[in-house]
Amino acid sequence: MEITNSITPEEYLGLRRAVGWSVFPIEQAEGGINNSYVVCLRDNGRAVAMGRVIWDHGYSVLIADIIVEPSYQGQGLGRTLMETIMDYIRSLLKPGYRIFVSLLAAEEKEGFYKKFGFIERPSEYFGPGMHQWIEA
Repeated sequence: MEITNSITPEEYLGLRRAVGWSVFPIEQAEGGINNSYVVCLRDNGRAVAMGRVIWDHGYSVLIADIIVEPSYQGQGLGRTLMETIMDYIRSLLKPGYRIFVSLLAAEEKEGFYKKFGFIERPSEYFGPGMHQWIEA
């Protein structure tokens, strides 16, 4: 398995389709990829898993799109993606820095992210996470 920091928009949308996630126009996929730190796992050159990090260059980081092709799930690829991504995020720290890392877990995947120190919301100190899609 090879780790790269690039993925084509077509590969990205193909992985989204493979796990049953929504897809969108290629130019949106390209914009998202070009403005993210990407980790892609490749098997003989073929993209089989990927994750993205969106950073505001301040204190906020969003981990987006942790995707593992179904036939490759259960082999530790998600763990490899998250370890690589968390190492990258830690590399952004300078003395005195704090970074707020957030993500939206797929349903029933919260336990996986807890292994990396994430906490569920709502909790004693934090309300529920929220989101919305805006469409044309």
